[in-house]
Amino acid sequence: MSESSDLPLPSARSAPTVPYASYLRIYEPLAAFAEPERTHWADYARRGTSPTAQDELRRSLSDLVRVPVVGVPAHESADAFTAVVDGVLLVCPWRTRLRGWLALQELVEWFPRPVLDAALPPGARRRAAEEYERWRERNPDARPWIRTGVWQVPLRWFVLVADEERDHVPGERLRYRTPMVQARRRLARALRILRDAEGYGMLVDGLVEVGSWLEEFHPRSMVELDYGGLLHALPADRLAADRSAADLAAGIAALRAGDSDGATEVYEELAERWRAVRERLFAN
Repeated sequence: MSESSDLPLPSARSAPTVPYASYLRIYEPLAAFAEPERTHWADYARRGTSPTAQDELRRSLSDLVRVPVVGVPAHESADAFTAVVDGVLLVCPWRTRLRGWLALQELVEWFPRPVLDAALPPGARRRAAEEYERWRERNPDARPWIRTGVWQVPLRWFVLVADEERDHVPGERLRYRTPMVQARRRLARALRILRDAEGYGMLVDGLVEVGSWLEEFHPRSMVELDYGGLLHALPADRLAADRSAADLAAGIAALRAGDSDGATEVYEELAERWRAVRERLFAN
């Protein structure tokens, strides 16, 4: 049974300034950055800017409000999220322009051409694509530190974290933080189990792709799964009861124990729960 009827659509009056999206972020130690970027981030952290996700959205949107319309910000952001773990400074660069280019590619897959043309003229999309191609030629190894899930938390992300890492402050945040080594270990363990089972091909493919992305970062990084703007889209009681990481872990454990029926039941319930949320993207 679909759960979408229980999820209230946010009104324009109550809508927050963050989008209804979740985020998977990588925070790397300063040692992972070459100069002069390493010094930039060290100075940035000393200034104590501490921007929020709302700050990131406001700044990126202000860069987009131009005539003629542009598809992505004109300049790359020099901001980042920072965290100090065990006395070590960790940095997650925004790379807003790069993420804008990547998001533009995804929009073409998500929406029909008339909708795209109305939101962003073909000429603007073409110019953005050409700029991205030129930039990629100069930066072939570039990758984003932040991934976004619109109106969902992709199920494969939950493989990286554990229920005991869940950090929920009602109305403020719901996130998981885990060391990179733990995230990689959990992903590798899940892949070994899922590859031997039937019916999990899409999850396996997604995990392989996420694993390749994780390998791009320093082994002493931190992985953060943040529900982000979904905190404002889902009822408080549902967020309080949400244990998606534990549920997915239980399904994988059932597979490991040879209980394929139990695993299927857990996985299908979890997939349907998030499918109902994701379908709100297309609601009027």
